[in-house]
Amino acid sequence: MGKRILVPVDGSTQSREAWEFAAREHPEAEFVLLHVIDPTEAGYSAGASFPAASEEWYQHAKDDAEELLTELEAQSGTSAVVGTDTVVGKPSRAIVEYAEEHDIDRIVMGSHGRSGVSRILLGSVAENVVRNATIPVTVAR
Repeated sequence: MGKRILVPVDGSTQSREAWEFAAREHPEAEFVLLHVIDPTEAGYSAGASFPAASEEWYQHAKDDAEELLTELEAQSGTSAVVGTDTVVGKPSRAIVEYAEEHDIDRIVMGSHGRSGVSRILLGSVAENVVRNATIPVTVAR
């Protein structure tokens, strides 16, 4: 079996370009497109503290993830095996753990390019993955 490559996707231009890059550069690989639902995106508004609102937010996030993964899988332009998965958690940690638990050989991901206060407060998902992954990581810009 060939390489298994994990491509985290979030719908951003950068993640779409990373997927295109991975498919183009590794045509014989088996791919897994991964979407991470970050529960902190639900926010800390009053509505998010009610169980019904949280469940509604989660269901919406899950539906969006499924739609995105279906779209990207269909547009792959590759004959390679493409699997999809969705997990919940802090994105950088979830990506690294997924790679470790699913026999992934390489991660190819986009750089969000955060800057300023946003990067200081939130950090860079790509940077954290590069620092913590035990396998090669390619960050496509």
